Amino acid sequence: MQEYGIGGMEVKGDANEAFAEIPQNRTLLCEKLTADDPIKPDIVEGLQTIDDVFEHFKPEIDVDFETSDGVEKKEKLTFSGLSDFGMKGITAQSDFLKDLTIEQEQYQKIIKQLKSNKLLRKTLENPDTKADLLSVMFALIKELEEA
Repeated sequence: MQEYGIGGMEVKGDANEAFAEIPQNRTLLCEKLTADDPIKPDIVEGLQTIDDVFEHFKPEIDVDFETSDGVEKKEKLTFSGLSDFGMKGITAQSDFLKDLTIEQEQYQKIIKQLKSNKLLRKTLENPDTKADLLSVMFALIKELEEA
């Protein structure tokens, strides 16, 4: 239906005004989040917010992780909001990923020490002092395991 203003001039409506354009630096990803294939399309009415959609569909997925030893570990990830799709949201649900994050943080601390601690660097450069340091470390590990 055309609208006319005063004087009979045509005023064309903008069809795009109801849709916000996606910025050029964004990517839209679509992923199946359940293991079950839909039998037929499910038309659901009355869902007003994203929270309503998550509450209705309750997306979840089983994930297989592989440890450094080659052992497979299964975990179930559930999604109750958009924040659950980020790194922090997925890591918070997974014991395996939490352990990996802690391990990564420890390695980062060791790297920082190696870069900034000149005494430690000199100790590791000399084969004799490096062997002494390793023997002390192994003795501490053994003592901790026995306690």
